[in-house]
Amino acid sequence: MSRPEEFILTLACRDTKGIVHSVSGWLFEAGCNIIDSQQFGDVLGEDATGLFFMRVHFEAPAGQASAEALSRLFDPVRQRFEMDARIDALSQRPKLLLMVSQHGHCLNDLLFRWKSGQLAVDIPAIVSNHTTFASLAESYGIAFHHLPLVGGSDAATKRAQEQQIEALMAREQIDLVVLARYMQILSPAFCAHLRGRAINIHHSFLPSFKGAKPYFQAHARGVKLIGATAHYVTPELDEGPIIEQDVARVDHSLSAEDLTAVGRDVECVVLARAVRWHVERRVLRNGHKTVVFR
Repeated sequence: MSRPEEFILTLACRDTKGIVHSVSGWLFEAGCNIIDSQQFGDVLGEDATGLFFMRVHFEAPAGQASAEALSRLFDPVRQRFEMDARIDALSQRPKLLLMVSQHGHCLNDLLFRWKSGQLAVDIPAIVSNHTTFASLAESYGIAFHHLPLVGGSDAATKRAQEQQIEALMAREQIDLVVLARYMQILSPAFCAHLRGRAINIHHSFLPSFKGAKPYFQAHARGVKLIGATAHYVTPELDEGPIIEQDVARVDHSLSAEDLTAVGRDVECVVLARAVRWHVERRVLRNGHKTVVFR
């Protein structure tokens, strides 16, 4: 006997009565079984958006449904509540494009998690403006694309390189771009192209300690708490909707190099969580914020 097929329904709409009842009723009528369901109404506080968010993990009878067919069947509920909704099949593994410059800790961590089965994705390509990690990509059997900023980093040169990345994304049908310490500022046009499907990681000192060697700057100031932030990419540098953050305590006994090592460990963990939650459809954008169903 065939096993039921599993899907994820995510939705956002204005908060009103009857949403959960309508969704669960539709799933029952469609012969589906709810495995897990989470919801959140952003209705409290001065900055509340008034939106309702829901994530439902459900199974459908084997061979009787696809994400496309279920989405069409869901249209009456979607239209009734004017929802932004989608249904994804768990069997469809998202495709990731990893981008890196010359710090490889986040890249190496994501590749290990993918290879060991902790991250249910496919990684068809790695892009870098340097050749530093070509051999690492080769060791994992992943295509490495060296796309340098030939002739400098002026706007025209940068945009030409980004268009090569966009073409690669189209060829490989990329679902998510992960900036695993890719140290280039993206153009507004590229940010618009990537909206909602690109995640970046950076240390959480900003706006303090900008520029080179931020952990050395932090060490010189005697900081006692360091952290990292993973967020969606937007044209506003390092100000996109935050997905995950974490911190680690440090003290006077650590050298600047020790501080850097601690910071890089936190960056790896925070980025991995953000990527996993995104590909598991646990992250919904809520204006300048996110709702994360863990």
